[in-house]
Amino acid sequence: MADKEKDNKSLLDNIKLILSKEDSIKDQVDKDRGLERYAKDLMLLMSLVKDYYQGNYRNIPYKTISAAVVGLLYVLNPIDIIPDFIPFIGQVDDALVIGFCLRLMEKDLNKYKAWKNEQSMSKDSMFKDDANSEGKASDNKDKNVKDKKKS
Repeated sequence: MADKEKDNKSLLDNIKLILSKEDSIKDQVDKDRGLERYAKDLMLLMSLVKDYYQGNYRNIPYKTISAAVVGLLYVLNPIDIIPDFIPFIGQVDDALVIGFCLRLMEKDLNKYKAWKNEQSMSKDSMFKDDANSEGKASDNKDKNVKDKKKS
């Protein structure tokens, strides 16, 4: 039991590190020729890690969130199997690791994406409902003003 708690603490510590380096990951994706094909998936992965850390989304196996963290840490780490400063070849290992992680977690990432879209749609719906109720209230106020002027 203590090992599981230790693993969870380590995972959360690594997630904190990743979240603090979110801009670095975005920069890495922008400049890394090998990662550009994974750009959308990497940003979705960052969103998943952030939602997991904040407790918004926990419907994910431990091995999947661990794979996400390991993949993102590998991209962040300047010390790779093949150093990033070597043109083109230096980015291949990053792309391979991210590609492997994404394939490993594809089903869970798609579930998260569906959940994320559902959250966005529900927020949009709530916003429209609020705007409609405000509009109706405004219409009623205008009608009351017109009725008073008639009297």
